[in-house]
Order: sequence, then structure tokens, then C-alpha cells
Amino acid sequence: MLWAVFTLIAAAAQTVRNAAQRELTATLGTVGATHVRFLFGAPFALLFLLGVLVYSGVPLPKPTLAYWPWIAVGLAAQVTATALMLAAMNDRSFVVTIAYIKTEPVQVALFGFVLLGDKVTPLLAAAILIATAGVVVMSIKPGAAQAGGMKPTLLGLVSGGCFGLSAIGYRGAILNLEGANDFVLSATYTLFIGLVLQTILLSAFLAVRDFGVLRAIFRAWRPSLFAGFMGALASQFWFLAFAIATAASVRTLALVEVLFAQGISKFIFKQPTSARELAGIALVVFGVGLLVWAH
Repeated sequence: MLWAVFTLIAAAAQTVRNAAQRELTATLGTVGATHVRFLFGAPFALLFLLGVLVYSGVPLPKPTLAYWPWIAVGLAAQVTATALMLAAMNDRSFVVTIAYIKTEPVQVALFGFVLLGDKVTPLLAAAILIATAGVVVMSIKPGAAQAGGMKPTLLGLVSGGCFGLSAIGYRGAILNLEGANDFVLSATYTLFIGLVLQTILLSAFLAVRDFGVLRAIFRAWRPSLFAGFMGALASQFWFLAFAIATAASVRTLALVEVLFAQGISKFIFKQPTSARELAGIALVVFGVGLLVWAH
């Protein structure tokens, strides 16, 4: 059950990272705040990798040709998913779109079965569907579904699918990395490679399209450093979980992030919880409990 511990830590760290990135959006814009997680996360990923190498005393793994297509899928799918999600943010039915993005675990299970041969038992499938339904119930408010027509629905479903494909790509890369003696080194090495490539690609894009954003990012280096660290920490534990459990299981348990957000909303911001939200929470908790039992 170590994968479950890793997933819970990753979800908690990601919640903190999201809060830090939201603070940066006002000054850096959406793309700039997004780039912070790569640009300032990569140095911490390097430190994580050096720590693992020093502790284990083994040399760097040597990726084969089969490794690179998997990590390319992870990178490309993540960029596409983020672009679609940003497009959804411009739609007035944002909450509905996010609800459909959270159908990711269902799509991850399908991609994992087709591309990696990950098994989905009937009990696991039930857990995925129940937990996902709980998130949708919590997210969609009465009358909101008609606000934007089919566009937010399609954007959300495709974005969720791309996020799911990204998880499969990274898990495939970790599983196809030869020369690593244990899952910790495989996950940490893949995280470092992924963040470095994302940093190079997005930095080049901003240098060509909007160099002022890059300057603004470096001027806001102190809050960006914290956001980058939390992003790298979250990704480190996501990748560790991907190394030892199916992506469908990890991304389903990751729905507890919604519960974390709900708890912050209630206990810190003193916002009331509706009966609909309570019903959704009950479904998520039941689905996650079923998931853990299935393992």
C-alpha cells in the first residue's frame, strides 16, 4: 500500500502548489504561473536525483530508445491538456468543465489497459466510477450544465483524456527505463528528464512569443521558488506512485484532492457545505475506500 501513501502526499503537495500558483497568476498571467512549476521545479528535481544517487551508490540509468516515445507522449499530452484546460477557463461554464476533466480516472483505466496492459478488475472499475461520479456531483451546480452548451463538455472530456494519457506516458517511461535498480531511481530520473524538457520547451516558447513574461517570472523568484518546490515535490510522489501501481488506481485515489479543497473551503473560509456536496463527498469517500480494499 506504499503507492497510496505516495499518492496522498502528492495530492496534498499539489493542493499547496495550486494555491501558490493562483497567487502568481495575477502578476505573471496563466502561462507564466504555469511555467513556474517547470522552471523552478527542475532544480529541485535535480537535487532529488542527486540525493537518490548518493544514497543508493548506483550510476545513472541509461534510457533505451523505447524510453523516449513514452516520455514524449507524457510531455505532449500534458501540454495539450493544459492548453485545453486554459481554454475552458475562458468559458463561463468553468465549473462544469472541471467536473468533466475529473473523469480522467475512467479514461486512464482505458488507456492503461490498451497501452500498458494494466488490469482493471470489476471491483477496481466500480471504485473508479463511484469516486468519479462523486466529483461530478460535487462540481456541477443545478442549471450550470446548460450555461455553455456542448463546448465545455467536449473541452473537459478531451482535457481529462489528455491528462490521463500523460499519466500513462510517464508510467510507461518509468517501466521502460533500463539500468535502474529500483523504482525510486526510475521515478526520480524520469521526473528530472520530464521537467528539464518542459522547461526548455516552454522557455523557448515564451522567449519567442512573450519575453516579458520570462523577465516577470525571474523578478518574482521568491514566491516562484516555493511554488516550484511544491510542484517538484508533488510530481516526485506522483511518479513514485506510478512506478508501483496502475495509473488508474493512482489517479482515482488522487480525487481526495477535491476533499482537501472542500475542507479548506469549509474550515478556513467558513463556506457552508450543501446537501449536494455532502452526497458527492460520500460517493468519493466510498469509491476511494473501495479502491483501497480492491488492492
